[in-house]
Amino acid sequence: MEKPAAACYHLPGLFEFYELYRCFLPLYREHREYFYDWCTIGSIYGAPAGCIWGGGRISCGGATAHEVLALLREYGISGRLTFSNSLLRAEHLADPQCNALCDQFAKSGSVPNGVIVHSDLLLKYLEINYPKLYFVSSTTKVLTDFNEFLQEVKKEDFRYVVPDFRLNKAFDKLNMLSEQEKNKVEFLCNECCWFGCKDRKQCYEIVSRKNLGEMIPDHKCNSPDAKEGYRFSKAMKNPGFISANDIKKIYLPMGFENFKIEGRGLGSALVLEFLLYYMVKPEYQICVREEVYLDNMLDLF
Repeated sequence: MEKPAAACYHLPGLFEFYELYRCFLPLYREHREYFYDWCTIGSIYGAPAGCIWGGGRISCGGATAHEVLALLREYGISGRLTFSNSLLRAEHLADPQCNALCDQFAKSGSVPNGVIVHSDLLLKYLEINYPKLYFVSSTTKVLTDFNEFLQEVKKEDFRYVVPDFRLNKAFDKLNMLSEQEKNKVEFLCNECCWFGCKDRKQCYEIVSRKNLGEMIPDHKCNSPDAKEGYRFSKAMKNPGFISANDIKKIYLPMGFENFKIEGRGLGSALVLEFLLYYMVKPEYQICVREEVYLDNMLDLF
């Protein structure tokens, strides 16, 4: 992992968008003039298909652990397994696929890899069995109460804590955090979920049940414009949205460095737009877009 020059981004789709990053990362390394000098890549997160420990989204990642770990090692970037299932029981801890992934990530390279977790049961299991991994408290906990969020930040188990996006603009309280506490906060920047949503936990729980193999209906979103799906233009109007300019002009001066970009359940073309918006200077976005679109190995839609 590069030492953060300033803003440290945690990007979506390690397994899901492997081909996109296979195209994007060489540009990031070879054409630094394209990119803002105040940001860097801290990690890429995701999970392959079929992981019962998975949460947040139903993963469709098709890349292998060998492929993604080789890519991470080549560019010195941390990888994170998204194992944020909130409903795990003791019998699930022996799952061979998820244990094999943790073993591979724990042994890979000089840059530490991590796991995004929700379940306390899984956290304790991982701490005992894979002590070389670091841990991130998942946004699927929906920590909307600032005091509950603060207690999570104070836990020594976690290197980073992702609050609910509705705490993103609680500046008076955020500014009271110590430097050490600020270093652990990882803001979710581009959430499109309705700011008034009261069903966010239920939505994540349904994903957890599906990952455990339960045949249940999808969550029915009750937001006013749910039928539109995710639109970046809509996310930008969300009261919790954090823009690139906000990061540079507000959050960095306050002492916050870590910013999560969501998008594992979206298409690679939209994830590319996130990367362009948050990392690439406007005058060079067309250069990056052309290089990626012209890669014959990449299916952007």
